[in-house]
Amino acid sequence: MRPRVVVTKDIGKEPLARLAKHAEVVLLPPGWTAVELIHHLQTSEALLCNVTDTIDEALLRACPRLRMISNYGVGFNHIDIAYAREQQIIVTNTPGVLTEATADLTWALLLDVSRRVSEGDRLVREGKWTGWEPLFMLGREVSGKCLGIIGMGRIGQAVAQRAKGFRMPVIYHSRRRLPEELEKELGVQYVDLEQCLSEADYVSIHCPYTPETHHLIGAAELERMKPTAFLVNTARGPIVDETALIKALKAGRIAGAALDVYEDEPYVPMELRQLEQVVLAPHLGSATEETRLAMADMAVNNLIAYFQGETPPNVVC
Repeated sequence: MRPRVVVTKDIGKEPLARLAKHAEVVLLPPGWTAVELIHHLQTSEALLCNVTDTIDEALLRACPRLRMISNYGVGFNHIDIAYAREQQIIVTNTPGVLTEATADLTWALLLDVSRRVSEGDRLVREGKWTGWEPLFMLGREVSGKCLGIIGMGRIGQAVAQRAKGFRMPVIYHSRRRLPEELEKELGVQYVDLEQCLSEADYVSIHCPYTPETHHLIGAAELERMKPTAFLVNTARGPIVDETALIKALKAGRIAGAALDVYEDEPYVPMELRQLEQVVLAPHLGSATEETRLAMADMAVNNLIAYFQGETPPNVVC
């Protein structure tokens, strides 16, 4: 009997066709409910989910046949890993393939917010631009300014590499310090979180979301930043206390923010949407054709390895 796998979102015709050669594929319709997901998982041994799905203990308890979860994405905070491990459910992810795309987007957001590109775009589209003026829409230069990176994993390192082109000194804080040789290669200096926040002109977040990093950037941390500094977040929304960020932006405590992720996606507070000094993107970090195809292939490869009795290449637990 062929194994059965439930797929929560369309990941592309070719990857799904390849998966269908090894298993019966159940692709859920848009707008599916938790009840529908549980219904299908009760007769399935595998799940291909993504970072917006909530795979908690209650769902896992209701699906005792489930033995494998292939996560389409690198982050897995939406999955109850502790319970999955307890039940010996294999969980995999798609690391590495989205590094360059996310680093590129980080720089797109950083440049956008510092030079007020989106703000200017809105002005032009609304027909409010009246012509060039010496003091019109002045932004901040990026070249030569200090970049602070919080979380120096694959993406943080890729962001640091790009900073060389802007002749930016880079300081970073991470739960693990990089080897000295790698620090020299990247041209980065390790500092504590307080120094990273207080010295950087641009603070870019790239750490994973864990209980320890929940609201890592709150009112006290924003208070440490320069009033001329910008905050960029392409990691996970709850790392930043959104309420505290809104207050800091309204008070002019920091110069601006560029966000690709939010605390309660897809909800974005109206107060945040109304602030001109904020650039808001709809979770585009890995959204390139090349990266999303690579993620789909990796998620499918993890499942195929499992179906063939092999150890999947990207096991989380």
